[in-house]
Order: sequence, then C-alpha cells, then structure tokens
Amino acid sequence: MAKLYFYYASMNAGKSSTLLQANFNYRERGMATMLWTAAFDDRGGEAAIASRIGLAADAHRYEPTTDLWARITAAHAVQPLACVFVDEAQWLSVAQVWQLARLADEANIPVLCYGLRTDFRGELFPGSGALLGIADALIELKAVCHCGRKATMNLRVDEDGAAVREGAQIEVGGNDRYVALCRRHFGEALGRNSA
Repeated sequence: MAKLYFYYASMNAGKSSTLLQANFNYRERGMATMLWTAAFDDRGGEAAIASRIGLAADAHRYEPTTDLWARITAAHAVQPLACVFVDEAQWLSVAQVWQLARLADEANIPVLCYGLRTDFRGELFPGSGALLGIADALIELKAVCHCGRKATMNLRVDEDGAAVREGAQIEVGGNDRYVALCRRHFGEALGRNSA
C-alpha cells in the first residue's frame, strides 16, 4: 500500500537535497519517478529544484489550478511511476493535497512531499495544514538556530536584516530573505515574548 509522506522543516534543513537524494536512489535502480515544484519559484533557474549544496534536477511545475491527479496518472499510464516527489509542498492547494492522497490510495504510487510547516508569522500554509492533517507519515527534518537549538520557525527579514512582521504569506526567497530560528528567538525577533 502506497503512502503520502510529508517531510517538513524550517528553512535550511536540507529538504530539497533530501528529496533529490531520494529521487536519485530510485532512478539509480532503474525506477521511474516524477518531480514537481511550484511554478512561481524560479530560484533554481533551468533546474526547477536546486539545493544549497549544489544538487539540482528539473521538475514539472504546478500552478494553483493544476490537476495533479490527471497529470500524474496520465504519465503513469505511459510509464509506471515508482514514486512522485513534490518540493515546496506548502504552496499546494488543499485540493491538490487530496489529489496526491488519491494517487497513493487509488493509483498505489508513493508520494513524498517536502515543505515548510509555517510561514514568517508562525502560521500554517494551506498545503502544509492539509498535509499535516491527512498524510500517512509526518517526518520532521532538523535545522539549527544560531543558539544551537532546533530551528522550527522562519523569520522573514528585510534588506537590513530586521524582522518583517507584515506582508503576503508567499514571498519567494532564500538566505537573503529568511532566517531559520528556534521558537524562542523567533518570538523575541517579533516582540512576542514580552509581557
């Protein structure tokens, strides 16, 4: 029985490199896979999924309206897929998360999703919330705060490194825009730890 997995973490925990390594393992054994990521995230350039340590691969790109069930089952009919990988899964719609669950349940294709749990305000993304609710397996990857504790939060910063408290939930960026912090230092940066 195939399962829907959600690997989640803060920024800089190695989500994309873990995804790319798992994909490599399948392909090295001659198994077909399919990679997906958000269409508006163009940080990887030609290689749609890229890690900070230099691993990269092209991937299909989904929009909020992309029917993942239809697209993936059509590809599976041509060449059976051993696994589907989704990077930046926090940006999936709730409907798309259910389509991925259906792939595991009805098409018997394992689906491994990788993404952030919360945004820069500490609030769940819709895709992450749905995955936390219905995934068969939840796996937390670890990042480290500057204090040495486990980083679980993503602080958005401006060009001067100051905490950003307001703005759109989705703003693509890397180390120039986000800092992974433990909850304590996240709260301090946003002024939430004062009485």
